[in-house]
Amino acid sequence: MGKVRLGIVGLGSMGATHARWILEGKVAGLELAAVADTNAEALASFSGVQKFGSGEALFRSGAVEAVLIATPHFAHTTLGMDALGLGLHVLLEKPISVHKADCEQLISAHKNQEQVFAAMFNQRTDPRYLKIRQMLQTGDLGSLSRIQWTVTNWFRSDAYYGSSAWRATWAGEGGGVLLNQCPHNLDLFQWLFGMPVKLRAHCGFGRYHAIEVEDDVTAFMEFKDGATATFIASTGEAPGTNRLEIAGDRGRLVLEHGKLEFLRTESSVAEYCRTSSEKWRGPDTWTAQIPVDGSGEQHIGILQNFTQAILEGTPLIARAEEGIHSVELANAMLLSAFEERSVELPLDAGHYARVLAQKIAGSQQKQVAPRRGGERDMANSFGRS
Repeated sequence: MGKVRLGIVGLGSMGATHARWILEGKVAGLELAAVADTNAEALASFSGVQKFGSGEALFRSGAVEAVLIATPHFAHTTLGMDALGLGLHVLLEKPISVHKADCEQLISAHKNQEQVFAAMFNQRTDPRYLKIRQMLQTGDLGSLSRIQWTVTNWFRSDAYYGSSAWRATWAGEGGGVLLNQCPHNLDLFQWLFGMPVKLRAHCGFGRYHAIEVEDDVTAFMEFKDGATATFIASTGEAPGTNRLEIAGDRGRLVLEHGKLEFLRTESSVAEYCRTSSEKWRGPDTWTAQIPVDGSGEQHIGILQNFTQAILEGTPLIARAEEGIHSVELANAMLLSAFEERSVELPLDAGHYARVLAQKIAGSQQKQVAPRRGGERDMANSFGRS
């Protein structure tokens, strides 16, 4: 197997972690050739690789053929477009961009399909979600009627939000729990169930913390086939909950505490409802604990898949183009809360961009990520999400 020479832009928590994994040889065929950050101290912690003070300089150095971008959110679009335009393979941390219009610009820059363009949606490697997806695709649950995902185990303290000036501001991060913690959940949501056609969301802006962005969300979604879904997230509840419940015509599937349980009906619920003479009881059921072990290869699995896609043409686990869907869901929830109305999807990307620009204009952090080069606090780029 050959080697892929990788450069990492942004040496915050996640960028530095990726770099250490590669240096430790945990990703076969991937060589860390260069790193970029505006923070000299962050650069000094790495030896044996080329170092650059900006992503632009790294991209044009000739030192790498692929890049991992792990900067603050707003820089993902400009840095990604720049790297793609220079012919580099690109792996983006989540979210791929802050809003849908930027996602569209970024995706349109991927003109050469021989360039590998991927997103760090590592939860797609989790065997529990893979099993759920398989069961949905094979129709084990029948047609879906209701989905409920409560994911409030994202607790963060005030100290977390105070750790960087860009964090939890419209100008610095573009949102709160929906743009920082929940891109993984929202990606899994659309990956499993597809996109809704309408939603109504209520957000608490600084409900639990002294921040300007959302730290609490409750959203109700409607699908074209009549199914409905509720999505609840928060960074202010402790102890939190992470429970995904899926109700279909052939039973209920629940993922909680790492366990996947299927309460299967002996017959179609809809058919039983039409034909049964019983007035009070539903169809008979049986319960199965579906065996799933571990949490999958996670970040290292995505890095390995990215490398194999470059070297061998292996299909990507998470194409970057698919990252627009989680961003669109987050944007639609925020817009619904801002304007106190239901929002239809596909989202009007231009309208949301204008609304977000107004929020940014009044943001506590006035300096927005630059349009070129990502030259702002990359050292704190992707602190633990």
